[in-house]
Amino acid sequence: MESDLPTVTLRLWRADAIVLFDWLMSTELDSVPITHPAQKQALADLLSRLEYGVDADVAGSTSEEIAAAQKEVARDMGW
Repeated sequence: MESDLPTVTLRLWRADAIVLFDWLMSTELDSVPITHPAQKQALADLLSRLEYGVDADVAGSTSEEIAAAQKEVARDMGW
């Protein structure tokens, strides 16, 4: 990411970050419905930030940690 571009800070629940990272890693981005190519690029950028730029070691989550994160995020969804 270019250091001279404007950025935003986003705080995510660690479990959400793990679930998103796992999903992005296992998803073929060409199969995700988009209406503009920038949407696919934004998903790829998010994956990169989750992989290399988070404080917690999201990219190194074990299968047990991923399953626990999925359970936490899905808890009390109500839909």
